[in-house]
Amino acid sequence: MTFTDGHRSAAMTTTLITGANKGLGYETARRLVEAGHTVYVGARDARRGEEAAARLGARFVRLDVTDEDSVESAAAFVEKDAGRLDVLVNNAGIIGAHKPVGEMTGTDMRNTYETNVFGAVRVTRAFLPLLEASEAPVVVNVASGLGSLAATNDPSRVEYTVAALDYNSSKTALVMVNSQYAKAYPGIRFNAVDPGYTATDLNGHTGHHTVEEGADVIVRMALIGADGPTGGFFDAAGPAAW
Repeated sequence: MTFTDGHRSAAMTTTLITGANKGLGYETARRLVEAGHTVYVGARDARRGEEAAARLGARFVRLDVTDEDSVESAAAFVEKDAGRLDVLVNNAGIIGAHKPVGEMTGTDMRNTYETNVFGAVRVTRAFLPLLEASEAPVVVNVASGLGSLAATNDPSRVEYTVAALDYNSSKTALVMVNSQYAKAYPGIRFNAVDPGYTATDLNGHTGHHTVEEGADVIVRMALIGADGPTGGFFDAAGPAAW
């Protein structure tokens, strides 16, 4: 699936990617730098973030999505540096507690949601004024097929075999968060994406897709223009069942 009509001009396009020092975030940053974007690499660890930004030809901004002050400081930095934000990719995420469903605690759930859901909300809220200063703002929320009721209940899908109460439900929540933002802010293109089962640190590199393949849908949705879709959930093949 491609969105060739209405693509934004890459010239002077400012993009922030959370969790961009490795994995899908890093590959997305690499591709968008290659497309001509000014990319801000958001990362908790300053050394790793700075090294990644240097390799990419990007700019580093320290950003811990679980820390309100860190998020606000990152927004202030980008505002001073660029004055606006054209593309936000909420990519930062954690795999969670690795416990059987019946052993999962409320604290386990809260810890996973702190990054995967609340983190995306913190970042989006802080950067909304900068997004609204853009002529064609876009937000991409990196969800998962593991958050899809359709996929996790289909025995023919790999998602059917994965029981992870905290991680799976956090990605379901993120798709709904995306939908609510899309309705509240019709001038901003909000879309959730499923990169597929991608080999990253998150799953011990057991995924079937390469990082390059997984990043395809993230990059594609980051490049849509003002007439692109909004409020949707997409995978590599197009609109994804949810």
